[in-house]
Amino acid sequence: MVLTATQTLSAKIGFSNPLLRRNPSPSLRRSPVSLSFPSTELPKLTVSSLSKPLHLSSSLRAKSPVRCEAYEAEKSEPEPIDAAAAAETKSEAAKKLKIGIYFATWWALNVVFNIYNKKVLNAYPYPWLTSTLSLAAGSLMMLISWAVGIVETPKTDFDFWKTLFPVAVAHTIGHVAATVSMSKVAVSFTHIIKSGEPAFSVLVSRFLLGESFPTSVYLSLIPIIGGCALSALTELNFNMIGFMGAMISNLAFVFRNIFSKKGMKGKSVSGMNYYACLSMLSLLILTPFAIAVEGPQMWADGYQKALADVGPQFIGWVAAQSVFYHLYNQVSYMSLDQISPLTFSVGNTMKRISVIVSSIIIFRTPVQPVNALGAAIAILGTFLYSQAKL
Repeated sequence: MVLTATQTLSAKIGFSNPLLRRNPSPSLRRSPVSLSFPSTELPKLTVSSLSKPLHLSSSLRAKSPVRCEAYEAEKSEPEPIDAAAAAETKSEAAKKLKIGIYFATWWALNVVFNIYNKKVLNAYPYPWLTSTLSLAAGSLMMLISWAVGIVETPKTDFDFWKTLFPVAVAHTIGHVAATVSMSKVAVSFTHIIKSGEPAFSVLVSRFLLGESFPTSVYLSLIPIIGGCALSALTELNFNMIGFMGAMISNLAFVFRNIFSKKGMKGKSVSGMNYYACLSMLSLLILTPFAIAVEGPQMWADGYQKALADVGPQFIGWVAAQSVFYHLYNQVSYMSLDQISPLTFSVGNTMKRISVIVSSIIIFRTPVQPVNALGAAIAILGTFLYSQAKL
């Protein structure tokens, strides 16, 4: 049996045993002792075959016509780390950080703009010129950025400007109306009324565009409308022009959003460049109306009075409100490139809270408890509206 196994092994691995070529004696066949082989390689081969997959040395393969290769089990490579999943997690974290920076910058710039805008309007009550200067400053900044290569110049055509025109008209009306409102009432009151913008959005979409909404969306309008009404009734320095300016601004910005969604489908212009083009077109629309409503003579007289009352720092206020208006709008459009409209709506709600609170503290606006309650209800309704649209 031992010899038979040896013969079989010899035949398989392709060499002959010199012991098997001689005629073995009967005593050798009866011996239970295992055979010893003159080759020094065979014992290594036999031991290796008992514990590991068969692995032949290079010298043995050179003598054998059959080539066998195998890897030892303990030398198998470990499973590779999923690099794609790790990269995706890292990319998601970086995106959230980027959005957080956008939101924080957006809110901070908006607060600064509202503070300087109110200071300018208190000393220089000409909202049409103030609105024009803010659009002019932003347009000039972007033209310089395109000229020196800081920002890539957008590729536009006639169709782009044609679809942008109704957006610019609505943006111009909303911008001027909001500035008129802030020239007549407190910044906090203007933003409380402007928090009712979702109600205008739903009503316009429902009755003019025929869109339908879930019941939860309609229910969220109750605290929005109720809170705004309560704040308006309890406002200590209520002014009808200021109130109507905020309401017109809401309506205009709703149409701006509708026109923007319809007209910009398929356009490959970034948020920064889109707002830059919007500012330039709005400036062209607004300038002749500002001259007609107020006029250079009124502006010159008002400028002399503001310098006498405030001093040279008035010029710094005008420059600051103009620059920060463009910056905060530009960052908001850049944020909209990175997030969904729903997330943007929630961020806009939080922005109004920061503006209302900061303006009350800085300008020491007297607020009655009932007025503050109305503001809180309106802001809560705006937040519920954004959640109901999920």
